Amino acid sequence: MTAIAFDLASPLPLHPLTFHTEDAAGGEVTIGRADTGEFGVFPADGAALLARIAEGGPLGEAVDWYERTYGETVDIAEFVEVLDEFGMVVRAGETAAAAAPVRWRRLGAALFSPVAWVAYAAVVVASVVVMVRSPELAPRYSHIFFVPSLVVVQLFALFGQVPLILVHEGFHALAGRRLGIPSSLGIGRRLIFVVFETSLDGLVAVPRRQRYLPILAGMVADAVCVGGLTLLAAAVRDPATGDAGLLGRICLALAFFTLMRLVWQFYFFLRTDLYYLICTALGCVDLHAVAFALLRAKLDRLRGRATRVDESDWHPRDREVARWYAWLLVAGYGFVLASIAWAIVPAVVLTLDIVVDRVAGDPGALGLLDAVVFLVLTFGQFVLAGVLARRERRTRPA
Repeated sequence: MTAIAFDLASPLPLHPLTFHTEDAAGGEVTIGRADTGEFGVFPADGAALLARIAEGGPLGEAVDWYERTYGETVDIAEFVEVLDEFGMVVRAGETAAAAAPVRWRRLGAALFSPVAWVAYAAVVVASVVVMVRSPELAPRYSHIFFVPSLVVVQLFALFGQVPLILVHEGFHALAGRRLGIPSSLGIGRRLIFVVFETSLDGLVAVPRRQRYLPILAGMVADAVCVGGLTLLAAAVRDPATGDAGLLGRICLALAFFTLMRLVWQFYFFLRTDLYYLICTALGCVDLHAVAFALLRAKLDRLRGRATRVDESDWHPRDREVARWYAWLLVAGYGFVLASIAWAIVPAVVLTLDIVVDRVAGDPGALGLLDAVVFLVLTFGQFVLAGVLARRERRTRPA
């Protein structure tokens, strides 16, 4: 990116910015653009200078004001460069961004109104009562085999959950949009798992107490969905035979998958919803990256090598928390890798044996198609995770 040109005798054109002073963060101020989700953490004096520049007076007057107020000189060229890196400066040929209206704010407010909370609580409590009275309706692994065909089960596991995943992410988005925060849905990776994720970068511009609900909203949705699906399965079940029928079995399978996604959130070391809750509660900025960098630095020292880690950009709070959080990362990733070695690898080997035996036995066109579809569905998600990991490495700055 070319250096930005500026004139001390003229105002520095800036895009609309939001300012938020973080509680218990040493007077630091989070500043950025709500329309792009780009934010930076500035010291109090730097934020004051930026606020003065944003008033629209000549840049030189803001510099003089800063030096009179704080008794220090400022490298305005470097400061402007930092602002440009965060996309705050209106470059030549650009127009200042207009604040785009955030849609669905009323729907978000309705979904998290007192009446809605009463309804959610009623669904969850009623479902727990049903599970206690009829334990066979409680989520369990056997519920996913609601039909004999493994391919149908696999298809259902991959695609049948999509509507409920969108509900989870939609609750995140709407909980943020009710605060006027734009959001977007994308696909990401956690270790070898492909995940949907909602971007709510604008949360850093609102008070900390208002961030918790958007972060936890997806888990609220999962709990309500598990309860609602269980109640529906109970409603369609034949009271005489206890058979829930195909619809009931589908509901119970979906309830189990949803419960597993809810449990997944407790793998906070994979940057799940609970990870962001921890970061918010502890006042961290990028704890995951700093913890990994800290481990990399320790590994370099153990090898007797000069560390390649640049610690100059670490936020003090991240540095402090990462000292113990880094060991939770090691334990967490060790647990996941051990689980993969214990369960997934043997399952993969067994699956390959079954498919090879089926193909070798001259299964015919339909049998061969069944084996191929099963392989694609089973391993395709891991291939996609590998593609995403490679793309991350290519786009990661050197």
